Amino acid sequence: MAKKSMIQREIKRISLINKYKNKRQEIKNLLNSTSDFEEVINLQKKLQKIPRNSMPCRQRNRCWMTGRSRGFYRHFGLSRHVLREMSHQCFLPGLKKSSW
Repeated sequence: MAKKSMIQREIKRISLINKYKNKRQEIKNLLNSTSDFEEVINLQKKLQKIPRNSMPCRQRNRCWMTGRSRGFYRHFGLSRHVLREMSHQCFLPGLKKSSW
């Protein structure tokens, strides 16, 4: 189980991403359309004033059961530990334990 503070930090990041998504996109569109150097600098300053945690690249994938961030399988939304336990208990259809 991940620390509760880390899970809450991710929830806060997700809310900030959703809050500033439109504003960030508008500034980026203006940056791409302008060629005036001073206006580009002003737009870059506006972009830098937006909180860092509102960038989508800072979001971390986490297991929805345990909150673990490492060993994450996107298809299931689970970490490797939980995926293995659930597949042994036949909670995930189509998965079989491999043996050779």
